[in-house]
Amino acid sequence: MASRPDTTSVTIDGNDRSIVLVGMMGVGKSTIGKLLAGKLGLSFVDSDEEIEKAAGMPISEMFERFGESSFRDGERRVIARLITEGPKVIATGGGAFINDETRRLIKEKCRSVWIDADLDVLIERVSRRSNRPLLVGKDPREVLTDLATKRTPFYAEADIHVRSDSGPHARTVNQILEALA
Repeated sequence: MASRPDTTSVTIDGNDRSIVLVGMMGVGKSTIGKLLAGKLGLSFVDSDEEIEKAAGMPISEMFERFGESSFRDGERRVIARLITEGPKVIATGGGAFINDETRRLIKEKCRSVWIDADLDVLIERVSRRSNRPLLVGKDPREVLTDLATKRTPFYAEADIHVRSDSGPHARTVNQILEALA
């Protein structure tokens, strides 16, 4: 199969493992994931979109009707399925890598990339969307500060750590490509 002219060839540990993007909500995992997949000639999938398809409802409704723990169980199963479907770039929800079983599976079978950003960047980005269940009716700065405190030790277990800032996402993609090469 001929590669596309704009595709960068990157060997991922000598095999065909998926690249899984982890990090806080608003860090840009979906946007960066699409760009990264294009550069690598891989398909892209957003685990949140796949969870919504599997459940037949938006994540916000899942949280409201069944609670976060039920959502996390479905998230774990969907991510496990995505990993078995061949190499791709997978953007996960902010809490996915916190689950011990999901994190173990990602670490065993994929390359994990923690995309990190300053709190002010995250607040600005999450303010653009109103469908984030963990932020409904709450102060985004307070919630994101609390989540970062709890989640950072888990994110730090990722294979690769890059920083995203208010600049173009292409800069973050380039950092990931350099780390993968």
